[in-house]
Amino acid sequence: MSWWEPGAEDAEQETQLLRTRITRRLIGAVQDVPSASVPQALCRACVSLLPDISGLSLSVLGRKAGMGVVLFASDEVAGQLAEIQYTLGEGPCTEAVRLRAPVFAPDLARAPDARRWPLFCVQAAKVGAGAAFSMPLTAGAKVLGTLDLYQETAGPLDGDRLRTALLVADALSLAVTAFDRAAADSDGVVTWLQGAESDRVEIHQATGVIMVHLGVSAEDALLRLRARAFTQGSTALDVARAIIDGSTDIRHE
Repeated sequence: MSWWEPGAEDAEQETQLLRTRITRRLIGAVQDVPSASVPQALCRACVSLLPDISGLSLSVLGRKAGMGVVLFASDEVAGQLAEIQYTLGEGPCTEAVRLRAPVFAPDLARAPDARRWPLFCVQAAKVGAGAAFSMPLTAGAKVLGTLDLYQETAGPLDGDRLRTALLVADALSLAVTAFDRAAADSDGVVTWLQGAESDRVEIHQATGVIMVHLGVSAEDALLRLRARAFTQGSTALDVARAIIDGSTDIRHE
């Protein structure tokens, strides 16, 4: 038996019922959970709500342009897909942010998906993804981030799975907004969302190093970091760490 049993005949009522149950599931998942454990608690809840998806991740936009923050990933492939898109600057999630609308890529090995994001599709296939779907998390006119899903095999996201995914993204938008607005505690500990962004401190630091040594803008420095990551078959985060510890010399780029 499915976790969701429609209790109303009217389609709109059914959707509202599903929305309510999804919201309650996410709220219940994080009740009495320490702030540091909230992302993984939400991840487990999302996986239970979308059991037919191979994997998923949630990313939010950083406070600087191009700085994405992966809050959680259900598995290694989902995490790699998020990093690949962040490194390359292309893929369904970047398109979803730009368009402020869901973006679906049901077959990453064929056109039109392979033509839209040629670099991403090649790398996605290498890590084991056949299809990818991205839904923006929004608050008014602002895009907070994306809920990204993948399937090991090609195929559309349709029917009840599509409806559930869209409603999960809506509920996560509320969750991200609510938790980010939570007041810091008496010791000055930042909110869980702000803390998650600190995971990208190496990217900020490495970008600064490139700017100083090469005399380029922050945007150009980030592009150079991503380009190096791509040519090395690595991630932007790994390259950033190498720049910071001195094992990668960028002075002669």
